[in-house]
Formats: sequence, structure tokens, C-alpha cells
Amino acid sequence: MRIGLLTESGYPYVSGDAGLWCDRLVRGLGQHEFEIYALSGGRAQEKAGCVELPPHVGQVRTAPLWTAEEDGVAYGRRARRRFTECYGELAAALCEGPTSQADRFASGLYGLAELARDEGGLVGALRSEDAVRALERACRAPGAPRTAREACVPELLTVAAHLEQALRPLSLDWYREGGGAGNAGGLGEVDLCHAASGGAAALPGLLARHFFDVPLVVTEYGVRLRSHYLGSGSPSAEAAPVVRALLAAFHGRLATEVYRQAALVTPGHAHARRWQERCGADRAKVRTVHPGMDAARFAEVGDAPDTADPHTLVWVGRVEPAKDLVSLLHAFTLIRKDEPRARLRIIGAPAGPEGQAYLGHCRMLAAQLFPDEAEGPHAVGDNPVSFAEIGDPEAPGLAEAYAAGAVVVLSSVVEGFPAGLAEAMFCARATVSTDVGAVVEVIGGTGLVVPPRNPRALAEACGALLRDPERRARLGAAARARALELFTVEQNIAAFRGIYLEVVSRNPVRRVVLDAAGDPRPFAVPAEARLPGRWTGLGARVTARRGPGWAAGPPVRGTAAVAPLTLTEGAR
Repeated sequence: MRIGLLTESGYPYVSGDAGLWCDRLVRGLGQHEFEIYALSGGRAQEKAGCVELPPHVGQVRTAPLWTAEEDGVAYGRRARRRFTECYGELAAALCEGPTSQADRFASGLYGLAELARDEGGLVGALRSEDAVRALERACRAPGAPRTAREACVPELLTVAAHLEQALRPLSLDWYREGGGAGNAGGLGEVDLCHAASGGAAALPGLLARHFFDVPLVVTEYGVRLRSHYLGSGSPSAEAAPVVRALLAAFHGRLATEVYRQAALVTPGHAHARRWQERCGADRAKVRTVHPGMDAARFAEVGDAPDTADPHTLVWVGRVEPAKDLVSLLHAFTLIRKDEPRARLRIIGAPAGPEGQAYLGHCRMLAAQLFPDEAEGPHAVGDNPVSFAEIGDPEAPGLAEAYAAGAVVVLSSVVEGFPAGLAEAMFCARATVSTDVGAVVEVIGGTGLVVPPRNPRALAEACGALLRDPERRARLGAAARARALELFTVEQNIAAFRGIYLEVVSRNPVRRVVLDAAGDPRPFAVPAEARLPGRWTGLGARVTARRGPGWAAGPPVRGTAAVAPLTLTEGAR
């Protein structure tokens, strides 16, 4: 089958989000043909180039999400009226309660998409005064929330600018018959769309569903709506309250529409699943698919768990306030009272300027809590807490970082899927974690879990494992077995292979396939493509479910004859 893979700020670019698992997915499903539709996140990402793609990737179509040139499209009076109505519907949905906004948001969104396809673009209209006036009318309408009614002109302009950026995918030429310029294939010619995240990446899939009835699969390992609410990477994080409220409403309505139209939604863990169901995802269409991780890089460490220092605790990850290293340091003061030989290694790079400042604070706190100690009057003092980054001589690689200690600690107060915890499990390490995000789902019963922001509980759990090597070994072995069963690349690829077949079987395509002689090829169309209809009298007629619009074309000529089927002796 032909898969349209939709990405944002990631694959196939060298840098970005979700690039690694997308590359593994594409390479692992070599029997299918992939087409990549990528929204780039910035000029630097585009200059960095793309990864080397396997031969079964048919084409790569990219578009910049970070900028948009004027399309030069001049709307006539009728088109301007049509734009004002559609944009007004979308804006009104942002100012209404959740019980009545879903249909209005969808009507406005698809109306704008149809207008963009008919007129050749939407960029100029979204930047026009008509858009700002429509947004202002929606905010001043009866029943609008007080926050929206108090919006002033600069705030309305800011909201309109953010909406213009978010709606840029509507102006792409990916939704025309034949794919648009250059006669390149478009989303109307794929059998299935797979969005690698929600938000902007799923928007082209929504339009393919609307225009061509192409089924959509949405995968979210980190819920984009949750990231927006938390302000992670959101351009509106420092904006006025009315701006944040209206943009949060937009992203919430978009997420609801994506979940409503998707054939299947595949969260990476139960924590993401709860977010999706709360935002309108049908539980019957949600299928958890755990992220696939490369277990081979940790095999050597996992095969020799006894080589670790039995008195060392290890923390590995990105240094930022959400990781709550302050609580870990305070917990370590309690651990040292009962275990004087205990040591703590913090290995990780700071995440941006905020992470750099937080790392400096943690270094100062460690120096205050643990003055350099020396075994005697003539020995050099040594601090029991050390800081390093991956690539340093103390931790040349990720596997070596986990191998440095007998117990791996996670002290976060906010977490999605704890990838570092799964990596520690591959290394057969016993773990102590805080009960946040998907931690309990990942470790099962193979590690100790304590409440977040509780240094005393964290200290007691770590001390219990440091004093009991046999328990550490049992938990580490069980953790590794669980990780190899649930979190490998192979299980991830196998899950999506089945999902693709399931979705396509429920959304069959009517297509006549001819052999080299021009005759219809037998068994070329799967049996699921012909669904029994109603009997209308003496003559029975079989009707098929309406396929995508692009399927109603001339017959497709096959490339090779069908080999006769033979049964082996065992199969008989």
C-alpha cells in the first residue's frame, strides 16, 4: 500500500522531533511505499538537510511552517464574503462553550480549506483586515467569555497572526487532484495518511480525509495539546491572558476534530491516552503503541549487571526544573546518613538557558550540602555528588552512563513517556522513580515508585535498594525482560504493520487491476473491497463502499503476472 507520512519539524530532516522513530518505521516496513509530507520548523533545519531515505520512499514534499510568502491571490467580492463567513464560524467556535463548538469549528475549517483550493491560496486573506474584524465580532458577540470580550486591538492582531501561522497548511497544493504543480502525486493518491503527531502535522491528514476520504492514523508519543497548555515551545507562553485563552481554544478544537476524524489514534502510553480521551477521542478508536527503542546499544551493559558500583546512584536526563534535582539532592543528604559510602552521579546536558541556570543552582546546592570530604588530613577532598554530560570521559556514551551505578533514579515532577527509565531497564538496572506521567505503566512491578516532591520517601526507597543487592538483581532482571517485551523497535513496527492492514481493510479502494495482456487480474483487489449490499429483487447486486475520489479513474495496469499458489505438504 501507499502511505502518506505527515510530519512537523522532524523527519526527514536531520534535526527535529520524532525523526528517529519515523525513520525506523519507514525502514522496517519496506513492503509498503511511503510518501513524506513534511512541515519544516525553521531555516536552520532546512539548511541542515535530510537523512538518507530508503528506496521505497516514493517522494518527499516539504513546506515551511515558519514562514509564508504572499500568494498574490486577489479575492473578488464573493470570495471575500465566503472567507468572512468561514473565518467567522471558526472564530465563533473559539468563543463558545464546548457543547456547541465542534460543528462550527469543523464547518469553518473545511470551508477555509475549500476556499483555499478554489482560489489558489489563503495567506493574504488570513492576514487581511477582514480576518481581524471577524475575530473581533466573535469576541464581542453575546455569550462570549469575559476574557474574549475584553480583548483589545493589539491582542486581536496577535491572535490573528498565530491563527494565520497555524492555518498555513490549508494553502498547500497537496490536496488537488494529481497533487498540484509538477503533476506530482498528492494526498489524494495515497491509501492511508499517518500523522507523526497532532496539531499542524495532522491538519493535512484532516483535509485528505475531507476531500478524498483517505483514512487517517494519528500517533502521539507526546500530546501536542498538553505541551501547548504547559507552555512548552509555545510562542504564546508569554502572551496576554486573552491571547493564551483563544489559542488554547483553537488547539483544543483542532485536537478534538483530529481525534473525531481519525480512523485510529495511537498514543505511546496510557498517560497520553487519558489526555486524548478527555479531548474527545473515542475509546474504541484508541490503540496504545509503545515507542520502539534500540535495545542493542544497551545489550552489553544489560548482560553484565554486576559490574556496577554497588554504592552509586545515577540520574540520567536533560537538566531542567521539571526534573526536580533539588529534591533528589535533599534526599541524598538523608541517604548519606545511613549509607556513608553512597555516591550520586548526575549525568545530562541542560535544556536551554533555563536548564543552564537550573544546573548552576544545583551545583551550588550540592557544594553547600556536601562539602568536599577527605579520608585523612593529607588526602584531597572529594564531593560525593558529581555532574557530567554524555560524551565526557566519565560517561562516553548513554550505556556507560547507566552502567556507572547500581540504582537509576528518576525524580521528575512532570513527565510524559520516561524514555530514560526504559533505557535503564534495558541495562538491567533497578530503578526508583516518582509517580508521574507514564512511569508506573513503563516499569510495571519491576521498580520502586514514590510520590513526587517527597525527598524522604525517595531516600528510603534508594536506601532500601542500596542495602539489598539480591533485590536489586531481581528487579533489574525483571525490568530488562519487560523492556525487551514491550519497548523494542520490532514490537513497534509489528504493531503499525497490523494497524495499517486493519485500517485499509475497513476503508477499501475500488480499483480494477489489469495484467500484461490487458485482462483483469484475479484476486488483485482484496475481498474486503466488496461489501455486500441490499437485495433489490430477483437480481442480486453487490455494492461496494464508496472509496476515495481518486479511485474512480481508469484501470491500473499491473506490473507482473500473478504466480500460481501452491500448498506445502505441511499446509495441506
